[in-house]
Amino acid sequence: MQTAAIILAAGAGTRMKSKKPKVAHEMLGKPLVSWVVDAAEEAGVDKIVTVVGHMREQVEPLVASRTQVVVQETQRGTADAVLSCADALDGFDGSLLVLSGDCPLVTADTMRALATAREAADAAVVVLTMQPEDPFGYGRIIRDEIGQVERIVEQKDASPEQAAVRECNSGFYCFDAKALFEALEQVGSDNAQGEFYLTDVIEISREAGRAVIALPASDDAECLGINSRIQLAQATKIAQRRINESFMAAGVTMLDPDQVWIGPDVKISADVELLPQVFLYGKTEVGEDSVIGPNSRLVDTVVGRGCIVDETVALQARVDDGATCGPRAYLRPGAHLCEGAKAGTHVEIKKSTVGRGSKVPHLSYVGDTVIGEGANLGAGTITCNYDGKHKSATTIGDGAFIGSSTMLVAPVSIGNGVVIGAGSVIARDVPDDALALTRPEQVVKEGWAALQRQKFAQEG
Repeated sequence: MQTAAIILAAGAGTRMKSKKPKVAHEMLGKPLVSWVVDAAEEAGVDKIVTVVGHMREQVEPLVASRTQVVVQETQRGTADAVLSCADALDGFDGSLLVLSGDCPLVTADTMRALATAREAADAAVVVLTMQPEDPFGYGRIIRDEIGQVERIVEQKDASPEQAAVRECNSGFYCFDAKALFEALEQVGSDNAQGEFYLTDVIEISREAGRAVIALPASDDAECLGINSRIQLAQATKIAQRRINESFMAAGVTMLDPDQVWIGPDVKISADVELLPQVFLYGKTEVGEDSVIGPNSRLVDTVVGRGCIVDETVALQARVDDGATCGPRAYLRPGAHLCEGAKAGTHVEIKKSTVGRGSKVPHLSYVGDTVIGEGANLGAGTITCNYDGKHKSATTIGDGAFIGSSTMLVAPVSIGNGVVIGAGSVIARDVPDDALALTRPEQVVKEGWAALQRQKFAQEG
C-alpha cells in the first residue's frame, strides 16, 4: 500500500521570539523541517506535502525541491491545515502520515511503524502516544472503559480529571486517507481556542465504527516539539548524542563527545579523531586517520585521509590526503589543498588551489590563485586579486619560492622554479627559473641613531 505524508509547517512559533519561523531554525546546521523531510524520505514515503503559512517565504525554499507545497492562508488549526491538502492528495488511497515540522527527532522507523500498525488493523487512524514527565500543554489520550482510545482532549479544554491523565498525544498520526478527508468535513471549532482540531477526527472515526489505535512511542524524545530556544537546545543535545554515539560505535574517536557537534549528513571514516570544540556541518566528509580540531568548524568540506586540521574554519573547501591546515587557518569556498599541501598559521585561502606538496606556512592571503607542486610562499605573501571592481587571477609555477612580504599584483603569472626576493611587489609576469625582486637599494648612515639620541637628550 502506498504511503503519503503531510508535514505541518505553517505555525508562527511565537515563543521562539524570532524573525524566523520556528521550522526554519537550525539544529546542528540543518533546518528543523528538513530533518522531518529526511525521515519521511528514509521511511519510503511515496509523496510528501508540506503545509506552509506564517513567513512562508522563508519556509518554502527549504522544502520546495523535495515536497509539494500547500499554503494555509489563515492559520485556523491543524484540521484546517490538513484539509488544505485535499486537492494535492486528490485520489490518494492509502496510509497518510501527519507529521509536525517542528519535531526534528522523529525517526523513519517510527513512521514505518505507524503505517504498518494502521494497515494491519485497517484502522481509521493510529496515534503515536507518549508519557512525558511534564504533560502540561499536550492533548490527553482519553480511553473508554475497555481501554480503547475514545478521543483526545486538548490541554485548554481538559477537565481536572482529564488533565491528570499522563498518556499524551505526540502530534504524529497515520490515517486512512479517504476516511480522514471525509471526517475533516465534520470537524467544528467549538472549543477554547476557536480552532479546527485534527484530534476531533478520533472521535468522529469511532462514531463511524472505524478502529482507532494508540501506538506508544519507543522513545518519547522523538516527540519533542520545538517551541522555544530552550527546547531547541534540549533537542540539539539529544541529536548530538545520537549522532556521536553512532560514529563512535563505528570507530571514530572523540576525546569529549559533549564538545563535538556533527550534522546529520556528515560522513566520517573509521580511525578519525575529533578533538574538543569541533563542528562538522552540511555535506562534510572526513577520511580515515585524519585529526580534526581542536576549535575547528567545517561546513560542506571534504577532508581526505591522514590530514591534520587544527583550529580551522573551512567552508565548501577540499583538503586532500596528507594535507595540513592551521592552526588558525581560514579556507573559504573554492579552496583546495592538494595532497601533502599545507595552509599554516593565520592563512586565508579563497577560490584557489595549493598544489601537491606546496606550502603556505603563515600570515598569508591567497585568492583566485593556482599554485603548482612543491612551491613555497613565505610569511606575509599576499595575492592582490581585487582592484575594487574586478577579481583577477594569479598563477604560481612548480617549485617557485616566494620570499616573505611579497605582493603579487594580479593578473600575474610566476613561472616554474622562480625565486622572488623578500619584500617585492611583483606586477609583471616572471619567466621560468628567473629571480625577480623590486627591493630598493639599502641606505645605511653610520652613527645616525647615536646622534639622534644625543639630540633628544639635549632637548630634555
